[in-house]
Parts: sequence; structure tokens; C-alpha cells
Amino acid sequence: MDPYLGYEIASAAVLVYALVVYALWRSGKVGPDRNLTFFGPALMLKTGRGRAALDRWGRFTRFWTTLGDLGIALAAAAMVVIVGLLALGAVVSTHISPSQAPPVSEALGLPGINPAIPFSYGIIAIVVGIVLHELCHGVLARSQKIGVKSLGVLWCVIPVGAFVEQDDAQMSAASRRRRDRVAAAGVLANFVLAVVFFVALSALVTSSVAPNASGVGIAYVQPNTAAANVSLAAGDIITQLNGTVTSTVSLFESAVARTVPNSSVGLTYYAASNGSLVSTLIHLGTNPSNRSRGYLGVTVYALSPSQLRQTLIWPLGSSSGPLAGVVDWLVLPLATIEPVASPTSSFFHLVGPLGQVSPSAFWVGANALYFLAWMNLLLGLSNSLPLVPLDGGLLFRDFAASVAARFRSGWTSARVDAFAARATVLASVLVLVLLAWQFVVPRLG
Repeated sequence: MDPYLGYEIASAAVLVYALVVYALWRSGKVGPDRNLTFFGPALMLKTGRGRAALDRWGRFTRFWTTLGDLGIALAAAAMVVIVGLLALGAVVSTHISPSQAPPVSEALGLPGINPAIPFSYGIIAIVVGIVLHELCHGVLARSQKIGVKSLGVLWCVIPVGAFVEQDDAQMSAASRRRRDRVAAAGVLANFVLAVVFFVALSALVTSSVAPNASGVGIAYVQPNTAAANVSLAAGDIITQLNGTVTSTVSLFESAVARTVPNSSVGLTYYAASNGSLVSTLIHLGTNPSNRSRGYLGVTVYALSPSQLRQTLIWPLGSSSGPLAGVVDWLVLPLATIEPVASPTSSFFHLVGPLGQVSPSAFWVGANALYFLAWMNLLLGLSNSLPLVPLDGGLLFRDFAASVAARFRSGWTSARVDAFAARATVLASVLVLVLLAWQFVVPRLG
């Protein structure tokens, strides 16, 4: 197979898109005075329809103003957190080898590009997140008496985006607090959606999912090893080894560490193939990394089935502590545990009202809820970055202007605005450097 086939298909698709857009432009159907216009390389389809709905929803001024103020506070806190994480990542990157450096494909949180984000789940989540993000901008704008010129969609933006076009003149003329409420509305929407979908997933897993056994889940069995000889398979759960209950990975690793090569030890495991517990003797091999230890030939998941269920329900209740639980929830896609599919889904059975539902159909719905929550959290944090043209860039500019106005009372408004603009450019450059640092610096070693 041609190793460059994917690039060739992508190049052909871009060429066809460019030719179609060029033909539309030559025919006069695309232009700044048309409903179909350009937004960078993408096509923007604008319409005035929907503005009446924004007016109706935005008439509850006090309610939306309160939410807008909450959004400003959340966006400011998220801005500090995400910049702090980038700075921490830059420090960590100076202590890792080129082989440990994250792949460049992880630089963008886009489905189909980032290997941690499945295309189907990612597209659903990002479209839902972007559409409601933009819709919330529009509602807050109308509640603050700022006009909305048009609404619409962006074509060929992974694969479709949305926008609400505020009146730029009215945005500029509005007070900082009013326009910051509008800017923070999208971030607030994504955080609220993340909470809503997280709660829905938590309720679903709580009422419907139970582990098949208490133990560690097998991700992979190496051929021609002790594990393969006793028919262990991915999806099985090891519950006891050499007299030690292996309810967590640390207990399992401790049990393995106490074994010696060419010895026979007791093994109990849940066999997913027949749904029963099996007890047997396993004759261990020699660990190639430490020849004084026995070797099973299995790879287990970092979280046991019980820990994975707890993480999906309430990560703050993790046995490893709330911080570790939150980190576990966030890195499930990076650890190839989400989406839950074979063999991971074999660790559980369905109970309660959904006990008779097809497990594959159930996990499609559960995985969709997870990625809807995960992607909306990612969108909220990303948009909080003090980076032009993101929402965080506008907020940072107004934050800088407010600080300058408070501590430089003698400055004119023009000088305050100039200072805020320079501070925002500096912050944007810093963010871009931090983003690139963790991918570039380790590879220079």
C-alpha cells in the first residue's frame, strides 16, 4: 500500500475544494457583500435568520448579566490554570529525552489529527461545543444591547463550524464589563456543557455498569508466554496471583515482584470468554528486564475495572486521592482507555433498567457522553488562553487595560488602549512559545 496515500487523498480534496471555491468566486456567488463569503480559507454562510430568537432569549437581562459575570470569573481562573499548565509542561520538557517527547499530532485537539481523539466521537463533540459556544455569545450580546449582524456556519472547518457575528462598532463602544461578558459567554457555555455531560455519564454508569470481578484488567497477552499457555486473553481480569489479591495494579505488580523464574504459582482470573472465575497453576518464565523475577507475559491497564468505573462516576472519590482521580479522568483517552471498547468493555456487565441493552450500543452512548464532556472542557480551557483571536485574548486585553487605568490614572484612554494592545501581543507570543516549546525543545537534545 502507498504510505503516502492519506496525504495524496488530502491534497486532492484540498485541490477540488479550491477549484470549487474559485468557480463560485468567478461566478459572483462569493464575496464580502454576499451571504457566502470568505473567512480565511473557509467559506462563511451568513444569514439574518435566528436574530429574533436571540432577542427573545436575551431579554432576561439580569439573568444573563449574572451569568456573564460568572463567565468572566471562570475564564480568568481558567486562563491562569491553562497558562500555568503550559509553563509546567515547558519545565518538564527540559528533562525528557527526544524519544519521550509528545508527537506533534498531539499539538492540536482536533479529531482525526490528534490520535487520542476518535474521529466520530470527536466530531460530534466539537460541533456541539462550537455551535452552543457561539449561540451563547449571541444571547449574551443581545442581553447587553450589543447588536448581532448575522449567524451562520463555516464550511470546511473540521468539518463544520459556527459563528455569531456581533456588531464590531457596538462591541468597541460598549463598556469593558459588557463586552467581556459577551467574550466570556462561550467559555462559560463550554464549561456548563462539560458539567452537564459529565453528570449524565456519571448517572448512566452508576445505574447500569458493574465490574465482572475485582482485579486488574488485561490489555494484551504476549504470545508464547506463561499467560498465553493458560489461555489468558485481553479482556480477562486477574483477581489473585500467588496468594495475593490483585484488586489494584500496585498489588498486582507487588505480587509479580515476589515471584521467581521457572516457578509455578496459583492464579485466579475472570475469563471473559465464558463469564466465570478460573483457578489454575501458571508456570512462570524469566523476566527479560529482571532475570531474578518471574514473567507472566501480560500488559494490564493502569486502572482496574473498579477504578475505571469510579473515575467515570466521580473522580474526586478515587482511592488515590481527588487530584489523582481528576488526572485519571482527563488522561483516559491518552491512556487508550477511552473510548471504552473491546477489550475494555469486557470488564463489565450491564445491570438495572438497561441490563438487556446491547453492550456495544450502550458503550457508544456512554463514550459519546464522555467525549462531549471532555471536548467541551478542552474547548473552554483553550478559548481562555490569552491569545488573539480567542475569547481569552479579548478578555486579557481588557484586563490589561483595567489594570493600566487603575494604576496609571494620568494616562489617556488612547495610551491605556495602546498598552493593553501591546500586552496582548506579548501574551499571545508567550503562549505560542510555550505551546511549541514542549514539542521542539525535547527534540533538540
